Amino acid sequence: MSRLDRGPDKKRNRGVGSLLADYAVPVIFIVISVVAIPLSDFSATYLIQELLVRIGRNSFLILSLLIPIMAGMGLNFGMVLGAMAGQIGLIFVSDWAVVGIPGIVLAMIIGTPVAVALGILCGEVLNRAKGQEMVTSYILGFFINGVYQLFVLYFMGWLIPISNPALVLSRGHGIRNAISLTGIRMVLDRLIPLQVGTVTIPVATYLVIAAFCFFILWFRKTKLGQDMRAIGQDMAVADSAGIPVNRTRVIAIVISTVLACYGQIIFLQNMGTLNTYNSHDQAGMFSIAALLIGGASVSRAGIGNVFLGVVLFHLMFIVAPKAGRNLMGEAQIGEYFRVFVSYGIIALALVLHAWKRLRDRAEARRSLRGPAGKE
Repeated sequence: MSRLDRGPDKKRNRGVGSLLADYAVPVIFIVISVVAIPLSDFSATYLIQELLVRIGRNSFLILSLLIPIMAGMGLNFGMVLGAMAGQIGLIFVSDWAVVGIPGIVLAMIIGTPVAVALGILCGEVLNRAKGQEMVTSYILGFFINGVYQLFVLYFMGWLIPISNPALVLSRGHGIRNAISLTGIRMVLDRLIPLQVGTVTIPVATYLVIAAFCFFILWFRKTKLGQDMRAIGQDMAVADSAGIPVNRTRVIAIVISTVLACYGQIIFLQNMGTLNTYNSHDQAGMFSIAALLIGGASVSRAGIGNVFLGVVLFHLMFIVAPKAGRNLMGEAQIGEYFRVFVSYGIIALALVLHAWKRLRDRAEARRSLRGPAGKE
């Protein structure tokens, strides 16, 4: 039999292997959920209510990751810069006692120029680290976190006036570790209330998320969106076609950073409490983990991956502690498992990405050799 005769079988085998590699993570989490849900003894109504709340709370943040992936820049660990900008806006809104929807809008207005400035900085740095964007953005997040803490811990209340004593540390400057967001707590979620039996649906939050999804679909068809997709497919070809690669990449990061700023504000208005020095770290890590669990990769992600990921990831968050307690007699096992999964799934995604790149290169080399003769 010639090698050409065996070609369809080999292609079919590669297709099955590629499909399993692409969707291995969602399948694993579906299996985990199927096992853990009965062990947790939670009712269906409780799980639905919790999932609806968490989808509304987290989806906007996760969606902000899609545009840099489209531009070929991988997972934007620098989204924490946008989260910090949103938190700065919330600190000022809390100080000025602006409540309700005006408070959320004002926080977004304050956070936007900060997010744009940080996004430009991040984009320019990543342009000097092409091919290493993810690790560079991750380290850049640590650096900007230090600058953020310098401002929040020392400058606010000293160089930057803070009039509300409830926000300031006892020494007279620096913001407290936890800030109550009572004035804006769940105001977006409760703006258009809808009760279905005992389940409450945050309609306004879902409308904002739906608008964001339509924006992404529209943006992909624009000239700028097409340029980003071309850069993501082949940067050298895009540059030869006259696309301003560096400028377009910076714009992608700026858009992602600004959207992460808004997403963090939506997230925290639902929580009702701002953890001044840690909230942004959790937002970045959990958003990226949820996107990967939804079947996305470093180079490919869509809106469907976002919602599948947030459902699977947060379903595990809900049921793991109770399932761990019922199975092992210790709820902390579930907490350890959640932390392990958050970091482990990112490591697994990066390993799979490296393996796929090596596989694609090997297949490309084989295709260049041409078909072999008869055996």
